Amino acid sequence: MDCAGPRKGVVEFGCGYGIFTVPAARLVQGPIFALDIDPNMVSACAAKARESRLTNVKIEQRDFLAQGTGRPDSSVDYTMLFNILHLEHPVDLLNEAYRILVPGGKLGIIHWKHDQNAPRGPSLSIRPTPEQCRTWSEQAGFEFSRSEELCCCSWHYGLMMTKPVSR
Repeated sequence: MDCAGPRKGVVEFGCGYGIFTVPAARLVQGPIFALDIDPNMVSACAAKARESRLTNVKIEQRDFLAQGTGRPDSSVDYTMLFNILHLEHPVDLLNEAYRILVPGGKLGIIHWKHDQNAPRGPSLSIRPTPEQCRTWSEQAGFEFSRSEELCCCSWHYGLMMTKPVSR
């Protein structure tokens, strides 16, 4: 994200407790649409956003795997797929992220490293590698931008993908 941050908006797939939502909301000028299927996670994220006095966080309980995000085509600048691509059909989720991103929009991926010593996360049998995440993203139409060593957590990796400006 540039200094001003996304202006059209951000969609976070699986906001959980708001661990990523709140810091991201402080960086962006537009709204953050934080989605989660679990009503307890939605409540926890909403409480965290209220405590932080953030007015740009729009939280919704939603099964985005079955229903999509509810956002229009090409309507947001950035999508967050953090610790979620260990699901059964990851390309379906990546296709939805692609659909809602503006041309030139960014997809951020964070996931647990494929390391048995990681203190938590899904079992290694379903935990995707950076190479798998990149391949799935490219199948959905994204272009690879860069990989990131995350200074905040040695148990995760990050990827940045871009929706091409023209296809």
